[in-house]
Amino acid sequence: MVQVQEPSVRQDPPAPPQAVSTWSGPAREQAVQRMFTSIASVYDLNNTLLSFGLHYRWKQIAASFVTPVEQGTALDVGAGTADLALLVEPRMGATGRVVASDLNYAMLAEGLKKVDGRGLTGKITCLQASAEHLGFADNTFDAVTTGFCMRNVGNLPQAVREIRRVMKPGGRFICLEFSRPVFGWLRALYDWYSFKLLPWVGTKVARDKTGVYEYLPASIRTFPDQERLCQILREAGYSQVSYKNLTGGIVAIHVATK
Repeated sequence: MVQVQEPSVRQDPPAPPQAVSTWSGPAREQAVQRMFTSIASVYDLNNTLLSFGLHYRWKQIAASFVTPVEQGTALDVGAGTADLALLVEPRMGATGRVVASDLNYAMLAEGLKKVDGRGLTGKITCLQASAEHLGFADNTFDAVTTGFCMRNVGNLPQAVREIRRVMKPGGRFICLEFSRPVFGWLRALYDWYSFKLLPWVGTKVARDKTGVYEYLPASIRTFPDQERLCQILREAGYSQVSYKNLTGGIVAIHVATK
């Protein structure tokens, strides 16, 4: 069985979510990790409830952008409970490998249970790593994916540069993330859902006291929109940068090539 090493994160009192959304660097990272640790056991259930079951379909579409490769190697950054890694695994061929990396031990441990349950420990490796410092050699992976992770990293430009570094030339980076709805009425409805309904439902189900379900919509609001994220990816050296809106732009899939 793959073992996940537990991180050494200081257990400081959780910071107010409004403050976390404006922080950068290690302080933000530590606060975010504490919040996700608190909800790891109910993360999948809450995702299903709060997305009305759409999150898995979004991940299926994201995985479909991964080019199938025989004996391929893929990396899922911010893998969490490993949903996206499990969807990418068949696209790496019968002898391919997927690394599911995440900084948060509790989330990754939940993902490891899924990998074990499907008998895929020989094909999917769960590894604790930071998106900004992945620790792999240059030109290692045929594809890198990430789902609902990039808005939580401490340094977004550094993270996308690091992802590009570990990809092989011609490899694809597929980023699934919340974005900006394209219609004004949908933005208004989504804001009401995000800042009123989501914190209430999340707290009732998860019994969370850290404010994670207030932090999440705040992090979405401050994350670059579709065009700005394209610009960040181009500035990091990617080419063939494009995106596909899903559910009216509530989420978007960005695809970029090294």
